[in-house]
Amino acid sequence: MTDRPSTMLAIDPETSGGPEVLVPVERPVPQPGPGEVLVRVAAAGVNRPDVLQRLGGYPPPPGAPSTLGLEFAGEIVALGDGVDAAMIGQAVCALVAGGAYAEYALAPAGQCLPVPGALSMVEAAALPETLYTVWTNLFERAFAVEGDTVLVHGGTSGIGTTAITLANLFGLEIIVTVGSDEKKAAALRLGADHAINYRTEDFVERVKEITGGKGCAAVLDMVGGDYVPRNLKCLAEDGRHVSIAVQGGATATIPIFDIMRRRLTLTGSTLRARDAGFKTLVTDEIARTVWPHAAAGKLRPVIDRTFPLAQAADAHRRMEAGDHVGKIVLTM
Repeated sequence: MTDRPSTMLAIDPETSGGPEVLVPVERPVPQPGPGEVLVRVAAAGVNRPDVLQRLGGYPPPPGAPSTLGLEFAGEIVALGDGVDAAMIGQAVCALVAGGAYAEYALAPAGQCLPVPGALSMVEAAALPETLYTVWTNLFERAFAVEGDTVLVHGGTSGIGTTAITLANLFGLEIIVTVGSDEKKAAALRLGADHAINYRTEDFVERVKEITGGKGCAAVLDMVGGDYVPRNLKCLAEDGRHVSIAVQGGATATIPIFDIMRRRLTLTGSTLRARDAGFKTLVTDEIARTVWPHAAAGKLRPVIDRTFPLAQAADAHRRMEAGDHVGKIVLTM
């Protein structure tokens, strides 16, 4: 491609700090290495880890660009060695370890999913990060299967809304917690079977009521801290507790004998630092099991709001205010 510029706009802050550090700067357009594709980005999803990175608390893994952003959608405009020539010109979305808040971005070819006609570029950009996170944690690590009841905190977050969508597609009964009655109504409207306002209700008691005292098969938790022992009380025998973030504290005190007696499993994972081989395997699995629903128009992310790239600071302010329902997306 000869008409590709040599420089681009990107959000690559020099220093950590508040949203105001997110200003577009000029950067060289990256060159795809072996197994990589270069994408002209149409839209990029905004995620909680981006906020943590901006604050200086979540540095990119070795080799990842310092430019923010873990997911994007766009058109492939150049290929590295060893990439199938048929990929040129394809519309794809991808999960990446960084670099998405930019006019051009690199992705490993194995981490790209084709954008189906049923999805806009904005919708496609909003899927990979939360889809991979919920799929690997709720369905793989927690072994959630049709008929299971699961508890997911942060029901109107990107993770929460994705979990609701997948629960409906795969036959799970899903209980979510939210922080207001407005969000409760939104979660129910989006397809949650039950929503609990944790500010006015005790979620442990409510889960007991909802499940008739049995408890749920799995909990997906991004809070940590003192939520963990409370989550364990929500689990049925042989239940699985999966941690994906520690927004409320990185340590917890747990009743070990109770875990033994009820045969509970505590696990968790982080996605960003996993290698390309693992992410390629997950991409293949999602392409097989989940992506047909996207092609059929049944897997759509909930979009809260879009902002142009130059207003990335406002997008982060929106996320930090906590009023959003669904995903916040940057457009190029």
